[in-house]
Amino acid sequence: MLERQRVVDVPIELIWKGWTDPEHIVKWFCPKPYQVTKCEVDLRPGGIFRTDMKGPDMPESPCSGCILEVEKNKKFVWTSALGENFRPTPIPENGPDVLFTGILLLENLGTQTKYTAIARHADDKTCQRHADMGFHEGWGVCLDQLIEEIKIGRIK
Repeated sequence: MLERQRVVDVPIELIWKGWTDPEHIVKWFCPKPYQVTKCEVDLRPGGIFRTDMKGPDMPESPCSGCILEVEKNKKFVWTSALGENFRPTPIPENGPDVLFTGILLLENLGTQTKYTAIARHADDKTCQRHADMGFHEGWGVCLDQLIEEIKIGRIK
């Protein structure tokens, strides 16, 4: 399991909006110079959570998963191991992706928010592979980008 936790100086409702509105997700969800080229969110258990990405060393890559649990302003859980409507994800032809379950936990601390991002994996090898891909640094950078979007007023 990989985990990132911070207390941030932004309201919980704006973090939730940034995480669940495709219009906002495309602006912060991956570390620059990588970018989200397409985003789709059907905010319900069984709904799709899709963020297609590309970068300087990566062609456009679809990244799709299934939303497992939604508690507004508190909890958002999705997995890349399942597709929309809980259908199993096919194994990619060019090798296995890092399949994981993502868990976002938010706790209201008044004007601040306790933010916890967790990635759970089937085994230690897959967890290490995700860590080697930059989970800790990347998810921290993404959170900074989300906070910046909120502070400059793009997420209201």
